[in-house]
Amino acid sequence: MKTYRLEKTFDEPVAQTEKVAAVAEIFGIVPDSIGHHTLVEELQVELGCGQVCLICGSSGAGKSTILELLKEQLCDLIDPDAIVLPTGRSLVDCFDLPLGQTLQYLSLAGLSDATALLKTPWQLSDGQRYRLRLALALSQQPAVVCIDECCATLDRVTAAVVAHNIRKCADCYGTTFILATSHDDLLEDLDPDVVILKHLGVDAEVYYPREI
Repeated sequence: MKTYRLEKTFDEPVAQTEKVAAVAEIFGIVPDSIGHHTLVEELQVELGCGQVCLICGSSGAGKSTILELLKEQLCDLIDPDAIVLPTGRSLVDCFDLPLGQTLQYLSLAGLSDATALLKTPWQLSDGQRYRLRLALALSQQPAVVCIDECCATLDRVTAAVVAHNIRKCADCYGTTFILATSHDDLLEDLDPDVVILKHLGVDAEVYYPREI
């Protein structure tokens, strides 16, 4: 178990135009504070190997920033969104693994349709490509997998299956998952060890539901 301390403040000068001054006056904003914004303030998170950390909250609250702050302090991590998909290969040939292991990772990511397995990545839907990237990430057996907007492009039934399998991967392989999402329907299937609830402004709450 390791403790991560997170803090993020933005300082960027803003041109003091007439419109800026008018908005500041309307909303009672102190002119000197314009351009200074604290998004995360002295947030402390405990996270161990093989755990699932869910970062949730409304759009624009700062979930992605918290994810990036954690990534800066972690090693041997992979972001499925950064994986470049090959061209001209079927899904089963995108993995440098025996067929049995290939099918296992594809199944964990929610890709088990036989017709899809023989397509190329660019013949798939956006949701299927999302799952392929997740399968490729898992196949590399990284210590940490970080996913922003987790399962956002999936229908909710498939999202629930993928969330359940993420929990299974964490338990079986000791992979740590850090996931950010605006959806509140993944909580039960992910069964996270850590929940970071980010509110608008600087406020955030950290829960450890499996310790209750």
